[in-house]
Parts: sequence; C-alpha cells; structure tokens
Amino acid sequence: MTDPRQAAPRRPKEWKDKTMNKMIVAALAVAVIGGAGYFAMVQNEPPGATGPRTVESPPEGASMVKVALPEELSGQAQMGKRAFDVVCAACHGENAAGRNGMGPPLVHKIYEPSHHADAAFLLAVRNGVRAHHWRFGSMPPQDGLTGAEVKSITRYVRELQRANRIE
Repeated sequence: MTDPRQAAPRRPKEWKDKTMNKMIVAALAVAVIGGAGYFAMVQNEPPGATGPRTVESPPEGASMVKVALPEELSGQAQMGKRAFDVVCAACHGENAAGRNGMGPPLVHKIYEPSHHADAAFLLAVRNGVRAHHWRFGSMPPQDGLTGAEVKSITRYVRELQRANRIE
C-alpha cells in the first residue's frame, strides 16, 4: 500500500503542453466567433453612427400600430365606431390602434377571431379582463354598454382587422 502522504506522481511535460494547446485553440475560437458576431452587428449600423443604439418608444398616448381603414364600414360597424369612440378609444386609441402606456391595439394578431372570439369582447366589457397579453394592467368592466352596442363595437373591430389582414 502506498503512503497517502506521498506526492502524486507528476504528469509528463507533453501532457501539460497538449492541455495548454487545447486551451489556446479554444480561446482563439471564442475570440474569432465573437469578432465575427460583432462585425456582423456593426455592418447594420448607419454610416457615422457612434455610441450605443437606443430604441425610441413612442410618446405616452401615441398610437401603437398603423391601422389601414376599410373603404367602407357596414351600417352595424358604423354604429360600433360611434360607441367605440365614446367608450373605448380613450384607452384603445383611435381606430383601435392602441395607446402607448394606456391600452393595447385591438387591430392586432392577438385579437384575431381564432384567439379571441366575438364573445370575448362581451365578456371583457361585462367582467373586465385580467392583464395577460400586455403590460397595461387589468381592464375594468365597462358600465353603460348594452349587448347590442358591444356587438356593434365588435363588428367595427372585426372590419378594421379584416382591412389589416387579421382574420
């Protein structure tokens, strides 16, 4: 049996050299990949750009999406637009384009009929909605709207969505 106090046998010098070579190759590979990534990012910069890039947020209350309007609204959608402008536009913006910091756009893929059926609009008005897609906070119930008015508002939003290829 060997004495545990004895020093471990030394590894040959060749082993140290091989290990060191592997570490150098790995470090060079990381440097080359990082440099290539940096070069790819810098090429997308406009000429003369210096310093960190910032992404500007639209001002508070500004429209969040650009909404293409349909050539013509149905009679029911016209009534829905009037009700929407009075009750909903304060948060959801003109033409349901959303308002930065206030309420989400309803002309958005999230609200397409396959994800939020028409009944979801009625439930949202009656019961409010817990925040789950956006960071605007929860929507409180909206008093004073009849079921027929909500149906007209929904029709208005759906016609806006169709005009923006959200179906």
